[in-house]
Amino acid sequence: MLPGDPTPEQRVARILRVDHAGEYGAKRIYEGQLAVLGETSAGPVIREMVEGERRHLASFAEDLAHREVRPTVLLPVWHVAGYALAAATALLGREGAMACTEAVEEVIDGHYARQERALGDDEPELREKIREFRAGRTRAPGHGARGGGRGRAGIPGAQAIGAGVDPPGDLAFGAGVMVGRGSKMQEQTVISKGA
Repeated sequence: MLPGDPTPEQRVARILRVDHAGEYGAKRIYEGQLAVLGETSAGPVIREMVEGERRHLASFAEDLAHREVRPTVLLPVWHVAGYALAAATALLGREGAMACTEAVEEVIDGHYARQERALGDDEPELREKIREFRAGRTRAPGHGARGGGRGRAGIPGAQAIGAGVDPPGDLAFGAGVMVGRGSKMQEQTVISKGA
């Protein structure tokens, strides 16, 4: 470990904060989709996705409490932004909502993959939880073409939706670690961005 590197405890706290923020944002996105599409044929799929996000969020919230790690101060931003993004894309119909879903899941999957690598042999329980949640995302209904759509690539305007989701998604995950650290922003984004 070099001077200035995060301690193992700091690294785990950052991972937990990032994952909690990401799951919170994903939950709000699916809640926004449900508000618009809940009474359509997409409703049951979206309800199942919301429940999965709630379980993941509860698990990370428990980890935060157990390890005495505070969540990101930006949760109110994700509360509003996630819901608004979802409602806006859901107004485009099921295909727009699923394009948003796919973009969100790609961001989360990328972060989870980098976190698995960053943990290495440390924290086997956390690494296994991340691996399990990541695997569940790829099997879940509604993700990509499995949601009854054609996948993000086959949807008109999907590139714009992805461009709108990907940077905020990265920001949500990156900002999850930027609580009370100020000038150490670059160090904190290492786990999130894999730099």
